[in-house]
Parts: sequence; structure tokens; C-alpha cells
Amino acid sequence: MKEYIKDKNFYVGLALLGFFTLFAKYISLLDSVKNLGFSFLIVAILIGMIFTNILKIKISSNFDNSFAFATKTLLRIAIVFYGFRLTFNEIFQLGWQAFIVAIIVVCSTFILGYFIGIKVLKLDKEITILTSVGSAICGAAAILATEAVLKNKAYKSSVAVSTVVLFGTFAMFLYPYLYSIDFLNLLPNEMAIYIGGTLHEVAHVVGASNSISNETIENNAVVVKMIRVMLIAPFLVLLMLFLVKTSTNKQKSKITIPWFAIFFIGVAFFNSFNFVPKTIVDNINEVDTFCLAMAMMALGIKTNFKTFFEVGIKPIVLATILFIWLSVGGFFLIKFIV
Repeated sequence: MKEYIKDKNFYVGLALLGFFTLFAKYISLLDSVKNLGFSFLIVAILIGMIFTNILKIKISSNFDNSFAFATKTLLRIAIVFYGFRLTFNEIFQLGWQAFIVAIIVVCSTFILGYFIGIKVLKLDKEITILTSVGSAICGAAAILATEAVLKNKAYKSSVAVSTVVLFGTFAMFLYPYLYSIDFLNLLPNEMAIYIGGTLHEVAHVVGASNSISNETIENNAVVVKMIRVMLIAPFLVLLMLFLVKTSTNKQKSKITIPWFAIFFIGVAFFNSFNFVPKTIVDNINEVDTFCLAMAMMALGIKTNFKTFFEVGIKPIVLATILFIWLSVGGFFLIKFIV
């Protein structure tokens, strides 16, 4: 960080990144975009990729430090403050069933994704992990958090995010329709846990639950989703230990605990006591979302479509399998536990 302080280009680059992110914010507020279920974060990475790959807007290398800061330091700080979206009180009110479902969904989805990706599809390890995490926990935010641990190339995260956009949006429209024709045959509380426990993005959960127009489903689905979000912290710690154990590179054998994941839980715990007025928490969440979007924008700008297409169809195949597991396996899990 010290090397950035005297670099004028660093501040100019951050300002430019902020301007692009503001533009993404405006686009995300359009009704047509909202109806598609594209969150601010998703819009930000898509616009970033459009800028450099379709519009061919070249960003000067003088701003590399700005983009590196956004995708690393700023990202970690934003993940910490993401904890202000959680309170332990809301989680406990739902009962142990929701918590058990969330844990099973996260663990089973990641393990299945890792096994299918590595053993069956022979997919790149980092893309496998990112794609599995995006499906298992909370879409783009989980992918960003995991990227901070893996320190992978930008295009790999973009591949994983694209699967979130594709299958999360599809499920957001599919679930309410199946519920409306009584195909799912779930009680409101069961449907809430099903939506919150199996959809990819928080925005997808909000969109699907609002479409059903049932207060129990609207409120509880988001809380269940946030339980999955909370599991980012222990997951990243376990992932770090796993990577160290399986690494063949001696330079990577040192255990580095992802501090931002620990602080994320700490902030959620602090937020549970309601020390901070709700209006201030809302403002913190607004700023935090913008910071996450800046990281997504930087990630999108640094993504080269040529490398993206070289990956092939395998990530989509993996994401398809995980989507089927979440929607079908998740349904029977709800019926068995709730």
C-alpha cells in the first residue's frame, strides 16, 4: 500500500474505475435489467468485459496499481463489511433445519463440483473451485472472496461468474413458475428454505421470492441465503488448509489464514447486537456493495475473451450438473429435513 501513496496515477485510476462503476450502477437500476435478475455486481463485471473486449477501450498500464488494489485490498475490506448484512438473531429464529440445509448444500455442492470438475471433466483446478464455490455459497461474492485466496488469473473468475449469471437467472424465473403451478408442493417456509438454500446470488433469491408475493417466503428466503453467505469464512479457512496440504509447490506450503473471512464473521457478530442504527447500516451496505462492484469492474476489465473461450464448454457442463443437483437434490433435502 505504501508504494501507492505517492503515485498520482493510482488515484486517477481509482477515480476512473469509480466512474465506470457508477455507470454500471445506473445500468443496474434500469427496470429491464432488474427484471433479468442481474445484480449490480453482475452488471459491473459484464460492463468491464464489454469495455475491453467489445468496445476495445484500452486502459493505460499506468493504472495497473489501481486495478490490483481494487481486486485485492479493496475486495478484502468489502468482504469484511459484508458482515453487516447478517445478524445471528435472524438466523436462530429460522430454526436448526435451515442451518442444517445450508451446511449440507454448501458442503455437498462444493465436494460434488470438485470431484466432477477434477476427476471426470479434467477441468482446471482453479476454475473448478471457483465454479463450485459460486454455485455452493453466494455467486459472485463467494467467487471474489475465493479468488482472494487462490490469487488466480482474472479470466478464471470471469468464467465462474458467467455460470452464476446463466443458471442463477434461469432458476430465478423457474422456481416461482413451478411453485405457481403446484409442481413443487412445498409449504411457504419450505419454499423459502428451498429458494434461499439453492439459488446462486442474493439478488436471485430476492427476485424469486418477491415474484411469489408471500411474506414468509420473501423474508425467510433471504435469511437462509445469508446463512450460506456466513459460511464463506469457515469455508475459506478449510480451503486454505486443503490447498496447502495438496500443494506440490513448496513456496505455497505456508498456511496463510484469510483474515478477511475471520473479520467477516466478527462484523456479523457485532451487527447482531444492533449497536449501529439501521440507517447507518444501510449506508454501510450501499458503500460496501459499490466497493465490491469496483472489484468486479476491475476484474471484468482485466478479462480477455480470447483466454475465456480457450477454456471451452467444460465449465458450463460442470455448472449444469451443479444446477441439477441444487434444484433436484435440494428439493428432496428440504422434504427430508424441514
